[in-house]
Amino acid sequence: MTVYHAHIVGLHSRSIKVVRMDCVDDDSAIKSASHLVDTHGVELWQMDRPVARFDAASKQTCKK
Repeated sequence: MTVYHAHIVGLHSRSIKVVRMDCVDDDSAIKSASHLVDTHGVELWQMDRPVARFDAASKQTCKK
């Protein structure tokens, strides 16, 4: 399992909470992180590598 961190982002893209996730690969981490999106966006990281960003307002996912 690989460790990923989903950063819940608030105003000015500042991290307001971090959720640690153990996932098999990027695709499963992206799927898990997408469930965290509500009124705040989410940035998914694996160590210092950005994996994806989920925008709450537009409901779009951007893979890095």
